[in-house]
Amino acid sequence: MSERKKWYSAITFLVIASFLLVGFSSVAMAQERDKLKAGFIYVGPVEDYGYSKAHDVGREHVEEVFPWLETFYVENVAPSDVESTIDQFVNNRDADVIFTTSYGHMDPTISAAKKYEDTIFFHCSGYKRRKNVGTYFSGLYQTYYLSGLMAGALTKTDKLGYVGAFPTPEVKRHINAFAIGIHEVNPDATLHVRWLNAWVDPSGAKEATQALIEEGADGFAYTEDSPAVLQTAEENGAFSFAHYNPMYRFAEEGTLSGQVSKWGAIYQDILYKVYYGVYTNENLNDVDYWWLLKEDAAALQAKPGMKINPKYEDELKSVTVQDPILGEINVYDLVMKRLEQMNADRVTFDPFIGPMEDRQGIQRLKDGEWATHDELWTIQWAYPNVKGPWPDEPKE
Repeated sequence: MSERKKWYSAITFLVIASFLLVGFSSVAMAQERDKLKAGFIYVGPVEDYGYSKAHDVGREHVEEVFPWLETFYVENVAPSDVESTIDQFVNNRDADVIFTTSYGHMDPTISAAKKYEDTIFFHCSGYKRRKNVGTYFSGLYQTYYLSGLMAGALTKTDKLGYVGAFPTPEVKRHINAFAIGIHEVNPDATLHVRWLNAWVDPSGAKEATQALIEEGADGFAYTEDSPAVLQTAEENGAFSFAHYNPMYRFAEEGTLSGQVSKWGAIYQDILYKVYYGVYTNENLNDVDYWWLLKEDAAALQAKPGMKINPKYEDELKSVTVQDPILGEINVYDLVMKRLEQMNADRVTFDPFIGPMEDRQGIQRLKDGEWATHDELWTIQWAYPNVKGPWPDEPKE
């Protein structure tokens, strides 16, 4: 090759390389510029082991799945501080999407959304929407029902306990579903409720669990964000079910199973649709996620990969019940069958199917009638085997 050709080839290589470098740089800048920024506002601490932790697991999931996504969060945000936190997200972090994750965050979210019309908001567990505010929720009542089947089969005292946070429709829905499962396999068993009036209260949860044990309860479910109920139950030889997030490691002997939220499935669907323009700040008035087992937004598990603690499997298999459709079936198989029915593309079973009366003797569902989303979302009545105080219980 002549010197001129060598020189020409070298120049050509440098020019092409320069174009490539500029091109790659431009692409990188475009990708950086096009990143979607999502902020998350949590009501409790990320390391609460329960509700806020479960949301943060979902945030970590979407950040890992989507290379074009940047996320950030603030924890321990009371309703009174939501608007000021949103101000920071919009003005200092350039947030495109903001998720507020507590029922108490609802009104401040709507107020802030009116101020920041260009920002997209999604509020968890609420019912108020507008053009730039959608709502979402991971429903756990189906898995509470499954836990109830197991609790009814395993109780030796026919007394079970529930430690509730606040008497909201969400928690009442959990308690009723648990009670329905209990009654299905053990009509003699009762469910005794204690209220904490707090989402995070380990000492109160421990005290309530201990009191229920002294009254004869030998199995527990709860809505509270710490492992206190699990640990106290195990220390006293009782079984229990984890809530919101896997907590098996805190009580490996006493944790029978659990109802776990999988927020990542919902966050993934929402953020994908925001990024590709399906959701905008103008079309969210009717966007409401009510995702359950079949959408993979909830799971029955003691921990990932373990639906039911093997310690309890043989005992569950030794208890049989007579089902009008399935015939004689052991409780372990019944749990798995119901899980299959509620997890199918076409759901063929739900815990809230009539005929059903509340503990006041008032008919709530007619024969063969399925409870609607709105009926479940606003539920206030108590199932007949539920014992204890029940604020705002309807009398008609």
